[in-house]
Amino acid sequence: MSDFMLNDSDTEVDSDEELQEAFAKGILKPGLNEVIEKVQKKYINNVSDIKAKLKEFSLKLPWVETLDLTTAVAPMAPDVALQLQQTAQRRKNIKENSKGKQEYDPSQDPVLNEFKRENLIHRQAQAAVVDGIKRLKELNIPTKRPDDYFAEMAKTDEHMQKVRKNLMAKQAAQARVEKVRQLREQKKISKRVQIDTKLKQAADKRQMLEQLKRVRKGKSSDLDFLDDNKGKNKGGKDPKNKVNKKRVMKDKKFGFGGKKKGSKLNTRDSSNQMEGFNSSAKKKPFNFKTKSFKPNNKKKNQRPGKSKRKNAKR
Repeated sequence: MSDFMLNDSDTEVDSDEELQEAFAKGILKPGLNEVIEKVQKKYINNVSDIKAKLKEFSLKLPWVETLDLTTAVAPMAPDVALQLQQTAQRRKNIKENSKGKQEYDPSQDPVLNEFKRENLIHRQAQAAVVDGIKRLKELNIPTKRPDDYFAEMAKTDEHMQKVRKNLMAKQAAQARVEKVRQLREQKKISKRVQIDTKLKQAADKRQMLEQLKRVRKGKSSDLDFLDDNKGKNKGGKDPKNKVNKKRVMKDKKFGFGGKKKGSKLNTRDSSNQMEGFNSSAKKKPFNFKTKSFKPNNKKKNQRPGKSKRKNAKR
């Protein structure tokens, strides 16, 4: 029993070593090492059966039901063609080397150039639309929706209201962002203008001081720059020369300060001023020192009596 077990273990060790050697040599590969018989497929091009099957499920429908069109590419717009030509010429001039040989440009290949490929698809679709509308008009089929066309909405009113609210919220947010952007731009512009104004004032002041130094040193005797500076200050919007209308009205109403108590009491001069009364009082004030004072100095009434007026009426 023991001999048999030893022999069995020896064979197992030998088999493991053999497997490891085979795996190291590349004879064995990871996975299931089982030989699978290869079945070779035979492909037969049975043209007759293929045509019969195609005829069986093909449908002969009128063109209106299928709208199949095979058209060429529509002509390119003149402005787009000119731009493409200018771009191609520019690239050609750049790509040409010093020897005059032109290198291969992959962007010129329509298969690799995305813009050219999309342009070709657009032009082909445009030609198909033109040809299709022409055929539909020949068949007297309308191609435009009538004014009184009514089509029921696939979506409910509640859903459309939600969509409308969402769109309005997006528009409001976009308008708010645009307004904030405009305010920022205005602040930037106003700050830039303020800085430019300060720099200009500093430059003018520096120039005036330099001219004043020249005059002091006796190198120049021209003082016209002082008059020019005064003219600039008067003509410019200087905050010192700005009229405060509110202050003017308060000064007009309440005065400029000083004594307030007893300012409205009458004096001899104020009592003699009779400008605000009737015309009879616009006389010179009476001088009591003269002797021409007559208390009953009144003019006689020039009106005739009652009897005389009655007789005059007769």
